[in-house]
Amino acid sequence: MKLITFEYNDRTSIGALINNKVIPAWLDPSLPEEMGAFLARGKEAQTRLLAQQGEQNLRLSDVKLLSPVLNPQKFLGVGLNYSDHIEETGLEAPTFPTIFNKQSSCIIGQGDAIHRPRISNKLDYEGELAIVIGKKCRHVPYEKAKGVIAGYTIVNDVSVRDWQVKSPTWTLGKSFDTHGPIGPWIETDITNPHNLELKTWVNNELRQHSNTRHLIFDCYQLIATISTVCTLMPGDIIATGTCSGVGVKMTPRGYLKPGDDVRIEIEKIGSLNNPVIEEPDTQLF
Repeated sequence: MKLITFEYNDRTSIGALINNKVIPAWLDPSLPEEMGAFLARGKEAQTRLLAQQGEQNLRLSDVKLLSPVLNPQKFLGVGLNYSDHIEETGLEAPTFPTIFNKQSSCIIGQGDAIHRPRISNKLDYEGELAIVIGKKCRHVPYEKAKGVIAGYTIVNDVSVRDWQVKSPTWTLGKSFDTHGPIGPWIETDITNPHNLELKTWVNNELRQHSNTRHLIFDCYQLIATISTVCTLMPGDIIATGTCSGVGVKMTPRGYLKPGDDVRIEIEKIGSLNNPVIEEPDTQLF
């Protein structure tokens, strides 16, 4: 099942996407209309939502898809987690996951524009499989990790490379506004996340092509590690890392520029598309 967050007639809600028809959660007043709260209800909520299939469902073309989780309590990324990406960087393979934060204020959805910041032209893409947590959990053993996952989505871990290296935590260079595209939905029916083809195009040029079997720390290892430290909550996002083919390692550099379009496709999920524009005047005082 595909779970979405969408906007329709100025109303934001969640729903299920079946055969290009949207089943809105509002058809059952007992259901939450925010993704984290909905996921916390588990299979019972999903069953109730699917029971609302009928004439009151909406056409996909009539809604605007938003990030499937608008404000996750945690939006975490993983650095250097593909063997082919490590090879292109020339760095040593990590023996422990490199975890960093992306601030939730960077999140955008399908079709929304990525801003090239005025302060830097070193804007890069990173196509990634992302885990969406479905249960409040702590100290999850590897063999139980699958059971706390609600589903999977696509993340573009947009990075401002010069700002990334300014701080050892990477957080600033990973968290500019609009630099966290997520979507287009949460796919709940993936049984094996560790054998999925991943491709990233910039315009019509294929830049990244790998498979999640090349993850160094797989999805379940990441959950076991992170949940040792902190409680994971329904709706939390863990982007699992990117493969080779990033712009910073191209000759000449393949940085994003206004007018570009980035499309990331992951097998069994779909594709996430975002154009690139110059950062508008967004000063707030």
